[in-house]
Amino acid sequence: MLETSIVGSLPKPSWLAQPGLRAPWQLSGDELRAAQDDAVRQAIREQEEAGLDVVTDGELRRRHYIGGFLDGLTGVDQDRTAKKKTRGGRYAESMDVPRIVGDVRRRGPILVEACRFARALTTRRLKVTLPGPMTMADDVADEHYGGGHQALAMRFAELLNAEARDLVDAGADIVQFDEPCFNVFVDEVEQWGMEALERSMDGIRATKAVHICYGYGTPLVLAWKSRNTSWGHYGVTLPLLARSSVDQISVE
Repeated sequence: MLETSIVGSLPKPSWLAQPGLRAPWQLSGDELRAAQDDAVRQAIREQEEAGLDVVTDGELRRRHYIGGFLDGLTGVDQDRTAKKKTRGGRYAESMDVPRIVGDVRRRGPILVEACRFARALTTRRLKVTLPGPMTMADDVADEHYGGGHQALAMRFAELLNAEARDLVDAGADIVQFDEPCFNVFVDEVEQWGMEALERSMDGIRATKAVHICYGYGTPLVLAWKSRNTSWGHYGVTLPLLARSSVDQISVE
């Protein structure tokens, strides 16, 4: 009745990257690619040995779940960051975020080769995760378009949809969109967040999933959780998702 799976990500082995968000790789070039291949082989084997029905590559080729997708886009500067209030200032007054400095397009398929590699390693159902459009828009500083979060999220949704379609063609059984912002901007979820998510999922010939959470277990996030008293966000988002084309919901 219930298929078992991880949310999508796994801790990187220390020989690949040290613990921490956006931690730098320990290797580079061909050595890095070979090490990532080894890490993915190990991750899939461990998931199979644990008896999981659905496996992922552990997101072990990405330094960060959003940055890993931004790497494949034009018009994004992830080296010279900007300060921005993200997640409504829930965890900190401002954070360092990538900058949108030009027209944002896919240079080509971003995660497709990684999907094909994982597909060749297992006969079990394969899930590939993508950042959701609302969360992507919240996580960058737009210095090019200037149209606000909604317009930027819709632009990201078109790019995510193209990537999702390519991933299905490459063998993904489940495509999951990670939208932690659905637990932050609940009014915007109803106003335009669901529309952006639907646009991301349009025409995908695979199981469509969305993951919602309250953030990483970092000191900043844990400090917020320890003093937060309002946990009713799912009371807004889950009914909206129940009326959507989403097939699966992963929640914290």
